[in-house]
Amino acid sequence: MGGSPINDLQRLTVSLRGGFERKKGCLVFHFTGQLDAYSEKQFTDFLDGVFSSNKLPIVLDLTKIDFLDSSGLGAMVHSAKKCKKSKRSFVVVGNPRVIQTIKLVRLEEFLHVTTDLNTALSHLAA
Repeated sequence: MGGSPINDLQRLTVSLRGGFERKKGCLVFHFTGQLDAYSEKQFTDFLDGVFSSNKLPIVLDLTKIDFLDSSGLGAMVHSAKKCKKSKRSFVVVGNPRVIQTIKLVRLEEFLHVTTDLNTALSHLAA
């Protein structure tokens, strides 16, 4: 799997870091830490800032997220709706904890959840 861009992530809050890269014609956002009530505004602002200057499909890589609460889920739904409105593909890649939280509220189909980045990228490239 190549080197992870985690070292290049900027601090969005004390508990959340984020960054993005272009990969296979998509914008891949990488996050690490906690996506919760304390970080959802910075998460949303960060995504919205990049969304406005780009029309590429979006992949949210949340495999390094330790904790996700309802505010974090709300922020992801907000981003997914924004993508849908602008006819842009949107996929979430999650670790078992993130996927379990998303499935608990039955959002796995709406957020197009998958378990690894390569699957997400090949799904969007197809």
